[in-house]
Amino acid sequence: MANRTIFSDDHLAFTELVRAFIDKEIAPHHDRWEADGIVDRGLWRAAGAAGLLGFSVDERYGGGGVTDRRFSAVLTEELARAGASGPAFGLHNDIIGPYLTDLTNDEQKQRWLPGFCSGDIITAIAMSEPGAGSDLQGITTTAVRDGDTYVLNGQKTFISNGILADLVIVVARTDPGARHRGISLLVVERGMDGFERGRNLDKIGQKAQDTAELFFADVRVPAANLLGVEGQGFAYLMRNLPFERLSIAVAALAGAETVFEQTLAYCKQREAFGRPIGSFQHNRFVLAELATELRLGRVFVDQCLVEPALTAETAAMAKWWCTELQHRTVDRCLQLHGGYGYMREYPVAKAYLDARVQTIYGGTTEIMKEVIGRSLGL
Repeated sequence: MANRTIFSDDHLAFTELVRAFIDKEIAPHHDRWEADGIVDRGLWRAAGAAGLLGFSVDERYGGGGVTDRRFSAVLTEELARAGASGPAFGLHNDIIGPYLTDLTNDEQKQRWLPGFCSGDIITAIAMSEPGAGSDLQGITTTAVRDGDTYVLNGQKTFISNGILADLVIVVARTDPGARHRGISLLVVERGMDGFERGRNLDKIGQKAQDTAELFFADVRVPAANLLGVEGQGFAYLMRNLPFERLSIAVAALAGAETVFEQTLAYCKQREAFGRPIGSFQHNRFVLAELATELRLGRVFVDQCLVEPALTAETAAMAKWWCTELQHRTVDRCLQLHGGYGYMREYPVAKAYLDARVQTIYGGTTEIMKEVIGRSLGL
């Protein structure tokens, strides 16, 4: 990181803080969390106490008051390098945080932001449904206004932090006939009647990250829990998606770089036919190709991190390129490990399983290319 020109001494100092936190609070427990399918709730409070939650939240609510996205990138990268897929701090800070800082009124800020920053309130956002993933305009969850409440009905799936979440931003249709202009954002809180969680979904990777189905049956959500303006939900989602997609790209690239570094070291010490396997021309060429692609990805992502205005198409480029690069990198690195790469005790095996979803969530590769293609006037 010291060789990357986008970071100042403050960012490097923060990197050391994050690494120390991971070594103490995450690394000794992550294997157990993988087996349990969920992290300890106390981890979130520890992260809050360490100043790792609510970077961009105003200091009066317990946040850092920092809008420099490079600090978020440091946390995301270090978690990826550690293989710590369980703690969804990036989801909390980078994806949900902007909704709670930009769309809330003073009363909502007082009610939610202190807990958001301390780790006492864990958050999730519920977009995907069994019949609507990348196509957000296809959602069927409804919220009908009834006096000073909305009556919410529907089902969501693949919701990260779904089991732990105390506060869920639910994307719902408040005007069935208005298509994207009929979508609103409602905040559903733990304990509301009719709000139920389904099973903790059994994924092939990222086992420590709780991912759940959510059910809403005549949930009466106070009108005071509406985020922003009714009917503007789709516009809010589109505004915040670019940084979400960049955050995924940041994690993907850091994860790919880490697997490459581990594999390069393995290829230097593992021998076959009397010499290191990395010295064979084919393997050397594979490593050379990956090193080049990773360097190109690093230049692009670092440029995105310091761009004052990140466009939807640029974020889409970063998201699809870096997640596909991660997928390609871990696949080729596993091959270089031979049979050992198929063993779960080797980090490359876990990285292979954890990486697969990266090209899917946050918008599939195909949707990213569609966003880019439309920006070209096609």
